[in-house]
Amino acid sequence: MVVMSLVACRPAPTKPYEHPPPPISVEISTVTGSDPHSYARPDLVVVRHMGLHWTVSFEEQRLAGSAVLWVERHDPEAPLRLDSRDLEIDTIETSTLGENGRDGPMRLADGSDRAWAEASWSRGARDPILGEALEISLPPGADLVRVRYRTVPQATGLQWLLPEQTADGTDPFLYSQSQAIHARSWIPCQDSPGVRVTYDAVVRVPPSEASADRVALMSAQRRDPAGPPGETRFDMPQPVPAYLMALAVGRVEFEPLGDRSGVWAEPSMRARAAAEFADTERMMAAAESLYGPYRWERYDVLVLPPAFPFGGMENPRLTFVTPTILAGDRSLVSLVAHELAHSWSGNLVTNATWEDLWLNEGFTVYIERRIVEALYGVARAEMEAVLGRQDLAEALADLPEPGDARLHVDLRGRDPDEGLSDVAYEKGALFLRELEHAYGRDVFDPFLRRWFDQHAFTSVDSQRFEAFLQAELVQRVQPRAGGPAARPQAWIYERGIPKGAPQPRSDAFVRVDERLRALGQGIGLRPSDTEGWTPHQWLHLLRGLPAGLPADALVQLDQTFSLTDSGNYEILAQWLEVGVLRGYAPVDARLERFLRTVGRRKFLMPLYRALLQAGRREDAVRIYGQARAGYHPITQHSLDLLLEK
Repeated sequence: MVVMSLVACRPAPTKPYEHPPPPISVEISTVTGSDPHSYARPDLVVVRHMGLHWTVSFEEQRLAGSAVLWVERHDPEAPLRLDSRDLEIDTIETSTLGENGRDGPMRLADGSDRAWAEASWSRGARDPILGEALEISLPPGADLVRVRYRTVPQATGLQWLLPEQTADGTDPFLYSQSQAIHARSWIPCQDSPGVRVTYDAVVRVPPSEASADRVALMSAQRRDPAGPPGETRFDMPQPVPAYLMALAVGRVEFEPLGDRSGVWAEPSMRARAAAEFADTERMMAAAESLYGPYRWERYDVLVLPPAFPFGGMENPRLTFVTPTILAGDRSLVSLVAHELAHSWSGNLVTNATWEDLWLNEGFTVYIERRIVEALYGVARAEMEAVLGRQDLAEALADLPEPGDARLHVDLRGRDPDEGLSDVAYEKGALFLRELEHAYGRDVFDPFLRRWFDQHAFTSVDSQRFEAFLQAELVQRVQPRAGGPAARPQAWIYERGIPKGAPQPRSDAFVRVDERLRALGQGIGLRPSDTEGWTPHQWLHLLRGLPAGLPADALVQLDQTFSLTDSGNYEILAQWLEVGVLRGYAPVDARLERFLRTVGRRKFLMPLYRALLQAGRREDAVRIYGQARAGYHPITQHSLDLLLEK
């Protein structure tokens, strides 16, 4: 799902796209219930396939082209309703596909060979969250709709980066981020996770004198031949929700990691990224051994510029990741395990609305830790589980809406991005961990595989999972001796953590806790005390520093262990937060540089919040004013709200 570029000194790789397997046959399922974040009515008219054709303009910061939609009409009198946000629409037309057009792979990106008739359409008033409804009248027999349009430079699902905002600083870069409801800002679509479509695409990247080697890639099968210079064609045979459609354009190189995996990155980061992600094929094998075959043919990873707002985005076939996970020791590759796990939970079986995000993220965190355990051992998986439990406790304490402490969250009238918290991730994973403990892995692992097999390529809600849990586990198997009975109602619909929930424990943190007690008693930390420590142990230490630790103790920690100069972004961000909250001035220069160059929300929100808590609002506003233009619109929105309060 992305567009990027290759450097001239490295020929375009062919191996990742040689002899793609034939398209799989899937039943496309659509949830017909109401999605509070979509204007679409898929129960009346549903989009089944999209043909996308764009020209990319860095000069104007726009995509210009068309979207051809093949629809299935359940009500012959009903109009097609789409979601849009700030799209500049030129024309909308209708046509008929005909039975012959449905033989073989559906390819609609080039729709010029058909007879089109101008359609009657209207656009609703703009809602600040949902954008505008697009309603298109369909004449009898019509099942194709073509929308000719352009995006605006401020499209919330796209970020256009200047050369100086990239790692190499030589070429501009474009990437998309559609989750949760930002696809509508660059594609007229039924922007609900309950609607799944297949698609084909043509992406034109006009050659530039500054960088004539730009090419387009998407997280889809790349067709061979690629087409005229500057034009690339794609097929996506598996149905996906709109939020999983992705695009990027930039100057990158490819490095294979195995027969069905590889990494794309800017030239200066390619070798580092390939070394960091060398275990990707092993991760795939571990996940397949537990939850069934990987159904997307390839798994490639694109390392984006630092402005990317998230750790990763699980776009099928091509995960987007932040460069902040390139630690040099593979200590942060659980994020890759997480995005890979989405190939089952989230991409294969998807939450029907964003109110059940836990069905995507809670399952994925659970699977992520099973992959980490298989590759790196129980000790590492348990350290990460303990840190996750700490994140959950902090999230529960800081939730602006008490109801958000439930797994099923009421998001009506709210931006679905507000539901993105550690509750969906960590509380959801803890629920599955309780089921695992209650029934044993020999029972729970096959149960989860049946869940994925029986719901593949569908969108589901919490009620569907409850029913499946009851029928496939509770009524079939008794909990192990002393194990709790399944209690989905308590986990999904009640606030907080149910009493008696699993409490992850790490023996590796015992040694850290001993040093924390010593620090509280005024005994400094020596290099010999931390010999063999992992980054996870350092995170545990920094999170647990005694409240009354004197300033000279922070000086000693920094001078001894060079924390302000750490190359591990997790450790660095945690240390900078400690420094701000405790008035340790030597972190200030590094903090400003960090805030101006890193766009990951996970780091930015706590650091700006720490500046406010430390009474440094003037500094927070000043730095944000200088850095805001380089942040993604999603990050800008979150920080605008924080700094306005």
